[in-house]
Amino acid sequence: MNLNYLQAEGITKSYGDNVLYTNISLSVEKEQRVAIVANNGAGKTSLLRILAGADTPDSGSVTVRNDLRIGYLEQDPQLNAELTVLEEVFETSDTTLQIIKEYEVACISGNAERLANATSAMDAAKAWNYESRIKQIVSQLNINNFEQRVGQLSGGQKKRLALAKTLIDEPDILILDEPTNHLDLNMIEWLETFLNSSKQTLIMVTHDRYFLDRVCDIIYEIDDRQIFKYRGNYSYFLAKREERIYNQNSEIEKARQLYKKELDWIRRMPQARGTKAKYRIDAFEDIKATAFKSTKSESMQIDIKGSRLGTKIIDLFSIDKRFGDKVLLDDFTYQFRRGEKIGVVGSNGIGKTTLLNIITGNEPCDRGRIEIGTTIKMGYYRQEEVRFDPNKRVIEVIQDVAEDIAVGDGLRLSPTQFLNYFLFPHSMHYAYVSKLSGGERKRLYLMTVLMRNPNFLILDEPTNDLDIVTLNVLEDFLSKYDGCVLIVSHDRFFMDKVVDHLFVFEGNGKVKDFPGNYTQYREWKSQQTKIEVTAAKPEQPQKTKERTETKRRMTFKEKKEFEQLEADIEQLETEKSEIEAALSGGEQDAKRITELSARFDEISRLLDEKTDRWIELSEIENS
Repeated sequence: MNLNYLQAEGITKSYGDNVLYTNISLSVEKEQRVAIVANNGAGKTSLLRILAGADTPDSGSVTVRNDLRIGYLEQDPQLNAELTVLEEVFETSDTTLQIIKEYEVACISGNAERLANATSAMDAAKAWNYESRIKQIVSQLNINNFEQRVGQLSGGQKKRLALAKTLIDEPDILILDEPTNHLDLNMIEWLETFLNSSKQTLIMVTHDRYFLDRVCDIIYEIDDRQIFKYRGNYSYFLAKREERIYNQNSEIEKARQLYKKELDWIRRMPQARGTKAKYRIDAFEDIKATAFKSTKSESMQIDIKGSRLGTKIIDLFSIDKRFGDKVLLDDFTYQFRRGEKIGVVGSNGIGKTTLLNIITGNEPCDRGRIEIGTTIKMGYYRQEEVRFDPNKRVIEVIQDVAEDIAVGDGLRLSPTQFLNYFLFPHSMHYAYVSKLSGGERKRLYLMTVLMRNPNFLILDEPTNDLDIVTLNVLEDFLSKYDGCVLIVSHDRFFMDKVVDHLFVFEGNGKVKDFPGNYTQYREWKSQQTKIEVTAAKPEQPQKTKERTETKRRMTFKEKKEFEQLEADIEQLETEKSEIEAALSGGEQDAKRITELSARFDEISRLLDEKTDRWIELSEIENS
């Protein structure tokens, strides 16, 4: 029997005149992986806040099974700016975490007596495995400086810190709002694996479709103030959603046909109506309500007119860039070609955004030169928080850029038409920017970039906070776009659909030009790793032939090999034990843990090989 962990019933939520949903219900069972999807502004984050107990509905209730702990990662986490990273990570009442916190502080303090006491407490609480798990989480999320103040962290670092803190606490129900934002591709793939291997019940909002497809098994969609449930992953959801919309549109169309007939009857009916006529009139009101619903279609289409593009695009010659001892670009040369679409990938802080800023002139290079064609008109979508005046109305933001917007096929739109074109209904045109959701602000920002008719688009993390509908439309636009596109994104689905090739930042200023999309790059990288492992693997000794009737004795060379194997196995087992002790001791930094883990795997492989060969030779010895 499935165990119900969380039940939400009859939830209604509105902000002023904006009704998000009316009388919706959902349930979450033990170990289910639930995703909530909807257009921007439909109330995904508000629903998560209600489920987490951080907000209350206008009506309805949320019931959580007794003694279950909820961990909630907010889209914009609120952390204590005065604490150090270490203090924030262990800001909890959990006894074991407090013991681990004291041990970490003792390590940093250099006080031998304090460290001895902390080590004894760790032994008594059997907390070493837990401590190793914590170090794995923080190292994978690139949290290294435990003594840094939280207030000094960037927005992305704070989000990763909050995610680490939520995962470390091991709640029974994990509620995550856009967990992949501010994670690089390696971190996202690690988080996928981590969540899939855990037994925690999960409720999340994400626009990362690969992540959603691989992690979730239940999807709730908020649409038209209602909620719809789909038992399956994202691929299943897409098929069933299309089927639902088709059936809904068919129902509306039938109601409209029936409405016309019933309206004619209503108009011709005499004033004196019997009971039967009264029943028909009541039914007519229900038909009318259905008939006047809007049919569903994702009608947003971006077809912005781009400025003419000349022969010369942008040429980069021997670009160098470093910050202190850190080399971001080393002798980088590239000549952009008309119509190409390039994805930029690499770990956080490796120099991706710096390259974009150098190309756009927002950051000088240390050496090299840039030549920009005379016809180039750049559009730069930055990943930083959009800073529109919160007291301005939505339509005023558009009017500040242009009163007349050129789109495809020679059409021109007014600001009002342009907002409708981007799925901002008339009721939102005069809303204040401060009232928009994060995704709606990002969509408005995207409009202000595109309406300037650029022919060289530079997009830095454009997928953050955009809903899936907008992402699909943006992908379609970029695939048909005649100009050049340079994109930094951690959204693997988006990159696979849009880009022709990749700039892969490998570290130390090296940038590889890979001819393919992200999935093709990962497959190539995996194949290269296998080749390298095979090349480094020592040649396997020839297996001894099957014994014949005559007993075979070991040769002098085999005896020497047998003796050496015994010595090697003993040495490897000793080293393996030392590494296990070092990993559980908790005194290693993240880099050293990674090195030790790699050596541990290598030793395990060598032990298997040498033990197999030792057994093979011992059979000859004992035959």
